[in-house]
Amino acid sequence: IKRRDLLVPQDVRERKGSFFTPKIWVDLSQKYLADVLGENWQDEYYVWDCTAGTGNLLNGLTNKYNIWASTLDQQDVDVMKDRIKNGANLLESHVFQFDFLNDEFDCGKLPADLLAIIQDPAERKKLVIYINPPYKEAPKYNGVGQRAVEQSRVNAQYAEILGQGNRELFAQFYTRIYCELSNVYLAVFSTLKILQGAHFVDFRNFFRAKLERIFLAPANTFDNVKGQFPIGFMLWRSEIQDEPFSQIIADVYNSDGDKIGNKSIRAYDTTHYMNEWIKPNRAKSDAADIIGKFPFMGNDFQHNNMVQINPKDMLYNAAAGQFYITASNLIQTAVYFAVRKCIPQTWLNDRDQFLAPNNGWQVDTEFQTNCLVFTLFSNNIRSSYGTNYWIPFTEEEINAQARFTSHFMTDFIAGKCPQSQKTKDERRKAQSEEKKKSKKEVGSLLHLAEKESFVPTEPLVFSPEATAVFDAGRELWRYYHAQPNANPNASYYDIREHFQGRNEKGKMNPKSDDAEYVRLLSNLKEAMEALRLKIVPKVYEYGFLIA
Repeated sequence: IKRRDLLVPQDVRERKGSFFTPKIWVDLSQKYLADVLGENWQDEYYVWDCTAGTGNLLNGLTNKYNIWASTLDQQDVDVMKDRIKNGANLLESHVFQFDFLNDEFDCGKLPADLLAIIQDPAERKKLVIYINPPYKEAPKYNGVGQRAVEQSRVNAQYAEILGQGNRELFAQFYTRIYCELSNVYLAVFSTLKILQGAHFVDFRNFFRAKLERIFLAPANTFDNVKGQFPIGFMLWRSEIQDEPFSQIIADVYNSDGDKIGNKSIRAYDTTHYMNEWIKPNRAKSDAADIIGKFPFMGNDFQHNNMVQINPKDMLYNAAAGQFYITASNLIQTAVYFAVRKCIPQTWLNDRDQFLAPNNGWQVDTEFQTNCLVFTLFSNNIRSSYGTNYWIPFTEEEINAQARFTSHFMTDFIAGKCPQSQKTKDERRKAQSEEKKKSKKEVGSLLHLAEKESFVPTEPLVFSPEATAVFDAGRELWRYYHAQPNANPNASYYDIREHFQGRNEKGKMNPKSDDAEYVRLLSNLKEAMEALRLKIVPKVYEYGFLIA
């Protein structure tokens, strides 16, 4: 009886995005409803769950005369009516089959008393649409996915205002409710895409309901959801507001239902994203001096594991745009990469967006070099794909058994790469031109930054934290190069692969049996952690993230 929803085959439930709402969140959502609508809200308001499934979201509600439940599948209707026979607090006449995204309200399926409420503007103000809608979307690319799952009458009617959000079923529920059931309350479990997603800018421009309250819970506490991201319970008042959603403070609960704090949730519609900021700096794909690349993958934490610096000729995320790295944009690359990687992804920050920074980072050379060192010891460069330009030491420093194919990185660090002399000449010319201009024209930080190249013309100076990383890394490289048949061009990735090996599935093992390697790697990770903590405050200071 507790899980009669499972009578509907699992594959059918997954295909339609229909999942069980845990009792812990059902109970908490009803408490939030009482907080906003009043202690006697169940007697003063009507409730319609138009995505009821087998009706578990309605458990705990007491006034069965004010509750209606509809669902897409007749199977679920039969299960709910069977539950009523076993004590569920619903009226059989209030349980019905209805396709909310396709059926008209006056199609004859709605009970007469519910239809009368919908058609009466005064009564409709007392209607609460209480739902955990299906979460399925059309695939982004050709391949396995729920093709045409987004096709509906609502999609066809409101596609223009939905924008890219029309691919998602739950957004279509929001849209019909807002456009056709004005002034109702919408109590809904939803991902934060609706508030923060870049693809929902068009949606937020027309959906101007007022978000009264919100709490966040881990998604993996919901039935058959494995992802590490927040699901919010949101209580909206659908009266049209002057402004679209901008921000709110959400209550945060852990998987046990304990409140653990608050989180500021904001839309980013008036800001520029980090990918927009870095994109103009990318080299052309046919540039002669490319040392690596990384793919453009979203602006949020959920895509961070896809952002990897790889060799130019390595095929990785081919469907995404590629950022090609040269000496001219290496510092910008390091800043981008370190900012995205220095803060661990959690279920709570999963949808937080990385933004274009203010100009402060451009004159903070310690921040730049800290990011460079962080990137040198965090990338996925592999020498098997071609020349390794990312070796951070000279042959003499690590007692290499043979000469390196490339000295690019140590030359860059020393201010001696081929682009350095060109940069010196350009700076001299720019300085000469600046002297001819009035001070009014050259005073701003942005103006100076536009004239500044980030290719070093003198040896870089490193912070104590960055120096400690170099020192720990140097010992690890030395130990590797003391091994028989060591590859002189080995990257950090290659060194780890050498000592850790791979399992039967081809994945690198997480551990090694070599005690000295384990000790040296531990020292390097400890130094990297201190460097990471040095970078994190700057991420917020320069506006890459908003706290």
